Amino acid sequence: MKSNRDTESAKRTRRDFLATTGATLALLAPPLTAATQLQRTPRQSLGPFYPATLPLDSDNDLVVVRGQSGVATGIITHLTGRVSDERGRVIAGALVEIWQCNAFGRYHHPRDPRNAPMDENFQGYGRFTTGDDGHYRFRTIRPVPYPGRTPHIHFAVSGPGIESLVTQMYVAGEPDNARDGLLNSIHDARARARLIVELLPTAGARDELSARFDLVLTADGRLARAQPGLLEALRRI
Repeated sequence: MKSNRDTESAKRTRRDFLATTGATLALLAPPLTAATQLQRTPRQSLGPFYPATLPLDSDNDLVVVRGQSGVATGIITHLTGRVSDERGRVIAGALVEIWQCNAFGRYHHPRDPRNAPMDENFQGYGRFTTGDDGHYRFRTIRPVPYPGRTPHIHFAVSGPGIESLVTQMYVAGEPDNARDGLLNSIHDARARARLIVELLPTAGARDELSARFDLVLTADGRLARAQPGLLEALRRI
């Protein structure tokens, strides 16, 4: 149970988070150059729980929902990263989407069969459009396991002139990683490792975590301007 003081602190943090989202991302990593050759981010399944209906509040802060007075249950986690292609060219204007289960292991989805509590203070889905530097940023909770799956967060990237990417991010050190069928369907250990990130304490914030997860798309996909994004197509069904 969170106190009023904790709730107000989280809301102040939300205001600070949204105000500084764009200003701090350029400091996260050295610039890429045209000569850089990066390895593509492995693709993963969309899964059954992509939102059936997008929530009214779908910004990049998932721990405080507009119209609700509380804060999401779970460990607040800051996710940052950069979207680029294999040639090291950052991709501006890419829509980055994330979705995940709440701290009790349940998705905001009508077909989730688990008898676990809902968390009305957890948004469950967020989106962010990259700027000229190709960076994204989210505030969410540390992912948790549920029966059959190790902790993970779903990611999707789409936009004009780029090939859509759907993947999942996993947490380093989780014992269930070795038993997760979807993660281990990637047989190349180096490719698999590109989906596993460390969650580290956030400097200056008590009991919060941070992670960086860069997303690398197919370079040739940037030329396929006539091809609609995967998620765009799904929404038309």
